[in-house]
Amino acid sequence: MGKKKIIALLGSPVRGGNTAYLFNKAVEGAEEEGCEVERVMVPYLNFQPCMEILHCMDHEDCRMQDDVTPFYRKFREMDGLIIATPIMTMGIPGKLKSFMDRFQVYYMAKYMRKEPFISKERRKERKTLFISISGMNLPDNFDGALQTTKTFCEIIDCPYWEGIFQRDMDHVRDIRTRPEIVAAAYEKGRELCRIVGKK
Repeated sequence: MGKKKIIALLGSPVRGGNTAYLFNKAVEGAEEEGCEVERVMVPYLNFQPCMEILHCMDHEDCRMQDDVTPFYRKFREMDGLIIATPIMTMGIPGKLKSFMDRFQVYYMAKYMRKEPFISKERRKERKTLFISISGMNLPDNFDGALQTTKTFCEIIDCPYWEGIFQRDMDHVRDIRTRPEIVAAAYEKGRELCRIVGKK
């Protein structure tokens, strides 16, 4: 049996930023636990948002062929998912949200044709870890992003599992001054690797 596969999506365009730091810690944890992780810098992918061509209403693929296309297959094969993103305008940043929207292919298969790409048994083995930071310190900072992420996880049949959140980054500035959050990202990455693939 080969290594369990995790795809890790970074929604921030800042390679050395706070979100990327937590992202890398979670990936590091998963890799050290023995998983194979593919890092994806979503803002640097070349693709257009969903144009609602609805080709996927009757087909298993999208008529648009670009950097998103290979991920339709990869998302079928993965065991787990990590999503790390900052909050922008109280929600998921545009490029990451557009990436999620392009999974209409999965939506149509599951909800319209009633032929999901992921079986019920396989779904039980898959999990998503969500990591997010916000500049502001408001009680509902993460509500919009969390709802979007949980919905996306249902569409792709990789259920939301755990979340790591840090608000008030406009004052915190450097996530490394919050060692408990950094440690949580690493440990949750390790735990994700341990539990995926198990029913």
